[in-house]
Amino acid sequence: MSKQSALKILVLALILVAIMGIWAVKNKPTENQPSASFTTSDSAASLVQPDNDTDFILETSTIDLESLSAYGLPLIIDFGSDSCIPCKEMAPVLQTMNAEMQGKAIIKFVDVWKNQSAADGFPVQVIPTQILIGADGNPYVPSEDITSQIELTQYTYKDTGELAFTVHQGGLTEEQMRLILSDMGVEE
Repeated sequence: MSKQSALKILVLALILVAIMGIWAVKNKPTENQPSASFTTSDSAASLVQPDNDTDFILETSTIDLESLSAYGLPLIIDFGSDSCIPCKEMAPVLQTMNAEMQGKAIIKFVDVWKNQSAADGFPVQVIPTQILIGADGNPYVPSEDITSQIELTQYTYKDTGELAFTVHQGGLTEEQMRLILSDMGVEE
């Protein structure tokens, strides 16, 4: 084998190793949120404890509304993607709010490009879209103060006219999310 052929094989092998390394780094499982943990201070005594290690973690691949609603906490589910620009802009807000609201509200993120079926049954037309559910497990009914500041869409069932979903399309700022959670009854 000539030196030129050996060099070509070596370069090709190095490129292949680099590609595999990049793939491994990009597909490495991440732990964006640790398991919920709570202090034992007086204010923490009233926080809701998770039944398992995944219910209060931000990222999920499926949504079990029945299980999450059983906690009796307001719920915000963000359907987005790790790849869309508005979703990337909102990611730090979701991470901050999930960490701060442990035991007071449940904040979830579903990457619908990776988990398309997770959005089945929800009115997701664009990403990001947030589904807002009250502590009682029913769709969030916003006050007039909130609807004058944040554009929300309310979907109703055709046959009964009953509220089916309260939705926000597009990104939310941290301030907007705090306003919504406050309106849902969450005390900071």
